[in-house]
Amino acid sequence: MKIAYGVMGYGRGHAMRSMAVLPSLMARHEVTVFAGGDAYDVLAPLFPTVRIPIIGYVYQANGSHSVPKTISRNLAPMADLFFGGHGSEVVEREIKARGIELVISDSEAWTHRAAKKLKLPRISFDHVGIIAYCKPHFPPDLWLMGMRDGFGYRRLMGIPERILIASFYPAEGAYPGVKVIGPMLRDEVLRTKPSDGDFLLAYFNKGEHQYRPNIDHALRQLDCPVVVYGTPYRGKVENLDFRAPSNEWFVHDLAACRAVMSTAGNQTIGEAIHFGKPILALPEEAFEQRLNAWMIERMGVGMRGDRLNLTPSDVDRFMGNHAFYKSNMSAHAGDGRAEAIATLLQYIDELAVVTKVGSKTRRKRGAAIPAA
Repeated sequence: MKIAYGVMGYGRGHAMRSMAVLPSLMARHEVTVFAGGDAYDVLAPLFPTVRIPIIGYVYQANGSHSVPKTISRNLAPMADLFFGGHGSEVVEREIKARGIELVISDSEAWTHRAAKKLKLPRISFDHVGIIAYCKPHFPPDLWLMGMRDGFGYRRLMGIPERILIASFYPAEGAYPGVKVIGPMLRDEVLRTKPSDGDFLLAYFNKGEHQYRPNIDHALRQLDCPVVVYGTPYRGKVENLDFRAPSNEWFVHDLAACRAVMSTAGNQTIGEAIHFGKPILALPEEAFEQRLNAWMIERMGVGMRGDRLNLTPSDVDRFMGNHAFYKSNMSAHAGDGRAEAIATLLQYIDELAVVTKVGSKTRRKRGAAIPAA
């Protein structure tokens, strides 16, 4: 079957999840990836990939999201999505030219909406769907934000024929056929054995904006080495070691560190729990990340921190509870990749039958119309 696989391009987590399943899908089907931004940079060297537009955040000087600038920056792409434009035309044209029969989307709106317009079956496979397609499980202070974002996500993506959600924590589906599985662990993760190092691993998905002076100050006060990924800096300064992006070395350091400080992306959290590494989560303002950070505390595998106001005492308190967080890890570790692949292949087969039946019905109806 010819499949379009759309991947949200903001950050690298969506691309990492996709990499865990794409080889197995490509062994059975003809798959073309549609991605932009960070995801395009990660996936294009490895898979046939079409570059598409993305929606993303704009940051203020203090590292927080700028609501006015984010709205302004995304007005054009949102208009493109809802009313049609160059980006939508490119995606639809590529889907038609490649004879795509089914679309899988990891939080990617252009492929979702093109598939709906072209009447192609859709599979949603991501983590964000946990706020839109599962029963609300939000803390009181985030309840209204969660309900708002869930509605907005459904408005943007619609309700696909099949919904698969990969998550480091469980949830209950709110729609028929919603399935929630464990996190996606890549080959690099599964073949790397954890060890107990003495350093803290710090990772920021947009470090040029998120790595602020208060965080730098807090890390320099620690009496242990700190390995930092995701910033524009390189080299060693005092106890800090700034490293360039590298999937292989990042996994190696994640497996060998004592603990992790990171933005609260689902993929990184799932991998950290797999290796038994406590997490100090510094979520972005986005609801999904704030919910993830809250779940980390609720599960007892880490602590929430305020990225904009982090202090040395916050990090000391986190490191001081290392043993407690470590003791809760095994109860929450899991790998959903095998189940994800089996479920996706099952969904593809089910929707292929529906597509073939629909095509035969259309041909039969067409044959009933006499030629002029």
